[in-house]
Amino acid sequence: MQKAILGKKIGMTQIFDEVGRVIPVTVIEAGPCVVVQKKTVETDGYEAIQVGFAQVKEKKVTKPMAGHFGKAGQTPKKYVREFRLKDTAGYEVGQELKADVFAEGEWVDVTGVSRGKGFAGNIKRHGYSRGPTTHGSHYHRGPGSMGAVDAARVFKGKKLPGRMGGDKITVQKLQVVRVDTDRNILLIRGAVPGARGGLLTVKNSEKAAN
Repeated sequence: MQKAILGKKIGMTQIFDEVGRVIPVTVIEAGPCVVVQKKTVETDGYEAIQVGFAQVKEKKVTKPMAGHFGKAGQTPKKYVREFRLKDTAGYEVGQELKADVFAEGEWVDVTGVSRGKGFAGNIKRHGYSRGPTTHGSHYHRGPGSMGAVDAARVFKGKKLPGRMGGDKITVQKLQVVRVDTDRNILLIRGAVPGARGGLLTVKNSEKAAN
């Protein structure tokens, strides 16, 4: 069965395995989430579930969303995300999803929004090389040639300075090292995108299944 859950990034730490090797891990508070809506091919044309995560005051949600949660018999949630699944037979509206949906050793894909780094130049943003620093060169960190002169325009795709970070990123095939069912904590080997406190989506790994 396909599995997915919403979580919050707590931070990074390290643990030790049986032979004393250090394993860097990301700590994720995974759930508890609740199934707010179940979509089927007959009613919606595709299979999916809507999942809510993190309590929020009712006055902070719109009236349509308050009615949506009320129809499911649930209190308002801060985040609502939809997961398209091949089969939703194992899910029901009101069902609670916790960290124990995943087990130690499983492979997952983690999606989050990367840290925003503000306006950045070519060298930081695209990995350009710098120009000469001596012999009278006054061109050190510039963007370089803009392309053909006779075109009288800059072609699409030219790598230029601009906003960096704040992008949706998925890191694939990360391993679940430990599951703390009492505190709804997942320890996942390696780093995941986003700052502490950021929303994360944890799903079965696509690559590991193939």
